[in-house]
Amino acid sequence: MSEGYTVVILGATGAVGTRMIEQLADSTIPVANLHLLASKRSAGKTLTFKGTPVTVEEATPESFTGVDLVLASAGGSVSKKFLPEAVKRGAVCVDNTSAFRMDPEIPLVVPEVNEDVLAQHHGIIANPNCSTIMMMVALEPIRQAVGLKQIIVSTYQAASGAGQTALTELYQEAQDYLDHKEMQAQIFPTKGEAHHYPLAFNLLPQIDVLEDNLYSHEEWKMIHETKKIMLGDMDSPKIKVTATCVRVPVPISHGESIWIDTGKPDATVADLRAAIQAAPGVVLEDDPAHQVYPQPINATGKRETFVGRIRPDLENPGAFNLWAVSDNLLKGAAWNTVQIAERLVAKDLVHPSAAAE
Repeated sequence: MSEGYTVVILGATGAVGTRMIEQLADSTIPVANLHLLASKRSAGKTLTFKGTPVTVEEATPESFTGVDLVLASAGGSVSKKFLPEAVKRGAVCVDNTSAFRMDPEIPLVVPEVNEDVLAQHHGIIANPNCSTIMMMVALEPIRQAVGLKQIIVSTYQAASGAGQTALTELYQEAQDYLDHKEMQAQIFPTKGEAHHYPLAFNLLPQIDVLEDNLYSHEEWKMIHETKKIMLGDMDSPKIKVTATCVRVPVPISHGESIWIDTGKPDATVADLRAAIQAAPGVVLEDDPAHQVYPQPINATGKRETFVGRIRPDLENPGAFNLWAVSDNLLKGAAWNTVQIAERLVAKDLVHPSAAAE
């Protein structure tokens, strides 16, 4: 009987990587050995896992020899470089980047929705976009209970979705604004664009690059990831999806205003509330009489997705509006990644190497 797994966290020093370490420590996965990998400039730093200091190492292909499980969040180009090397050496990888999400051969997984596809993996499992994950957790119970024909979502996405440097920039901009100084924008709406705008005290209706079809790439991801997760086909016409993604000056936790058509004119708010209350990973916070509804400040640091403000569309029977909030760094990234790994272990889809036995 194995005493545990040899686990690698790739991108261990980033905003998501540090949270992966915490979530792994609190998970059901028995860890015999943990290796923390990052870029050359971060090598030598010390982080802590279950009270024990672990030195960060520079990632190389040889770093994955004898490794059972890789949790990756170091950027798409890094994942493309190293994860195939890890798979060659026998590891199973869960990747929290966009590198493999739209590959039809690679499962894209939210455990509360489609963990059954984990059995189809060939060494790599993709973690969806943070804004997609929380919407799936919120809507899958409704889809199962009454149906789902169409989704129109507007997101209110936190600064931390663009990484730790983006969060630092938001704080600096806010301080400069309050000190009557000029705000220096270098990251938002997206680092590679020609123009940058301050996020503090502002709203930016662009996340990621703008495509030729006038949608941002973040909006494209939400549309096609939703279809792949729920229907197994990124281009399926069975559920219509459209999105508007907006960056807001909130540090952590995304919000989403979601309109849905269930296709069932006799569906009620009570049906939706009952479905959500019975589902895993989602918490109903919906008491209008007492102003109870989800808020980012309350969701931060929690694994669940919170849903409230459920109300009927008074013009369209069977259609509803709702509001969802979730910590984008936990359920939207670190926790969903570790949760996938938990399910892989529970389903006996990753096996300890001899080094861990």
